[in-house]
Amino acid sequence: MSKKRADRPTDPATPKVDRRNFLKGAATGAAALAVSRSAEAQSPSAYNASLSAPSYQQIQRDTGSLAPPTPDRTVVRPGSDLMVQALRDMGIEFVASNNGSSFEGIQESIANYGTPPNHMPEYITALHEESSVDMANGYGKSEGRPMAAMLHGTIGIQHASMSIYQAYCSGTPMMLIVGRDDGFIQAHTADDMAAMCRSFTKWDAQPKTLPECIDALHEAYRQAVTPPTGPTLIVVDMELQKEEARDFVVPPFRPAVIEGVDNTTARDIAQRLLNASNPRLNTGMFRTPEGVEAAVRLAELIGASASTNAMQLSMGFPQRHPLCGPGADTAYDYALGLEAGSPDLSLQRLSVKSLEAERDVMGVGFGSMRPGNGNRVRPGRQTQEQGTVLTVDAEASIPVIIAELSRLMTPAKQREIEQRKTRHASANQEAFLTNLRAAVEEKKKGWDLSPVSTARIYAELWPLIMNEDWCLASPSGFSGGHHRQLWEHNKPYSFLGDQGAAGMGYGLGACTGAALAARGRGRFVVNVQTDGDFNYAPGALWTAAHHELPMLTVMHNNRAWHQEFMFVQYLAGVRGRGTDRGHIGTVLRDPFIDYSKMADAYGVQSEGPIEDPTLLAAALERGVESVKTGKPYLIDVVTQPR
Repeated sequence: MSKKRADRPTDPATPKVDRRNFLKGAATGAAALAVSRSAEAQSPSAYNASLSAPSYQQIQRDTGSLAPPTPDRTVVRPGSDLMVQALRDMGIEFVASNNGSSFEGIQESIANYGTPPNHMPEYITALHEESSVDMANGYGKSEGRPMAAMLHGTIGIQHASMSIYQAYCSGTPMMLIVGRDDGFIQAHTADDMAAMCRSFTKWDAQPKTLPECIDALHEAYRQAVTPPTGPTLIVVDMELQKEEARDFVVPPFRPAVIEGVDNTTARDIAQRLLNASNPRLNTGMFRTPEGVEAAVRLAELIGASASTNAMQLSMGFPQRHPLCGPGADTAYDYALGLEAGSPDLSLQRLSVKSLEAERDVMGVGFGSMRPGNGNRVRPGRQTQEQGTVLTVDAEASIPVIIAELSRLMTPAKQREIEQRKTRHASANQEAFLTNLRAAVEEKKKGWDLSPVSTARIYAELWPLIMNEDWCLASPSGFSGGHHRQLWEHNKPYSFLGDQGAAGMGYGLGACTGAALAARGRGRFVVNVQTDGDFNYAPGALWTAAHHELPMLTVMHNNRAWHQEFMFVQYLAGVRGRGTDRGHIGTVLRDPFIDYSKMADAYGVQSEGPIEDPTLLAAALERGVESVKTGKPYLIDVVTQPR
């Protein structure tokens, strides 16, 4: 359904309209004008909304014939300007959205307010609401802070609901702004639109005044970044967007205050680390890059070996740091968990699962959020023995622990630590090389076969990007996850992990959002894109082309939903029916889909389909060179199933 809206009539007596039903019966513009002028003379109660006629001005605007108003403006400081100012003050870089009339005031302000306009935030055009939220998800994972997505009323929320759910399951911070226009299409509005996704958002508000709206935007940001992190939602009425703000001044933004351990606990942890002859840090996913940097400082200060989840998710300890690995001795005498389990003490913030009782007001009981369901925990978050757990944010705690360590440190202890660091570095280097040699031998299997092996895609990409600033933003489970053994994950954004709720349609949008973050930071995004996932929302390619985003998409084109294909084949075999019909409903053939042509249609340079593996390396090199210049590129590779 179109989301274009006509201007609300200035005469309060003008009835509500359904312009589609009206225009069906309006044979000519003259007839429409006659009915409209007749309607304006009547009482609103005389008309049913579905039968009422639009005004002349509405018809003119709908056909693009209405001239802009004269310079004699009645609204000098529209409320939406102040909303955009609030977003700018909070550092929101981008607002992604598929157009919708219910937030046209904010959209116009983004385009025209400020110096320069359309900057901080920049309006990012998406072709689907689901894609806009996935973009915010990819950005949030790569930067550790929110971007915003705008949704049009009830239908926008419903389109975006799966992506919101996935962001909630991932604990990704983002701001969702939903427009509400109760005076227009009634099917697009509701009294409590946030209720549709309250079970899988962290916080929501529907402010009634302009000051309340600014406060709500500020609070939405704070709630999104405060553990447990997650998506927040604000419903903004059209009246507030168009309201004259007069002399109201946007109050200064007050950042979130995130508490760590108290000084007494920090002192105890510091003393235990110093007393240990072989301390260990078990690390998980930190909130921001600053948390990763703090964990590195702590490991170096105390000479502790460290684990990492950087091959499974974002914001992990650098994989190739000299202290990352099993260390010289695996008999650790004190293990401290930082957003991960530990046999001694673990500092772990709350997950969004803890909000279920409060937020799931309808009692849906989402399986991933049920108490005690380990599937809800991010990959690797609790792989070690738990030990004693303090529910406190590790990132906020580390500086306090470092301060206590610095106070207690002696020259003799420093010399001991330096020797330990040298032993760990040597052992970790050897462990890495041993694992790499074994992985390379394993990946050689099927190297020269056609269709192309997924291992070869990752293996031939690595030498082309290893010295570049890259981000692997796509989930990798369905394409073999070969990067985990072959690549080095040393940046907070090296790999962004999976889609949170294992839902399809996420990859391309999330990679586009990660490319938004990459565009102004001198890096590029790699997207090993599964074909089944691609077909849910391919329009994100146009967004990448339109906004000139550095995103290399390599299609894992196995021409099937292969997991489901295996499931059906297996079940048919178990039932004694043979496996020759397992392809029904699970493969993408008759005809095959040409993803290179799809990319070309959306304005993205592309090549393929490639079936000869000897042609792959040159194509990848062309793709990398393109994205290094800021241009998206797609390579369609016909691949083995996994």
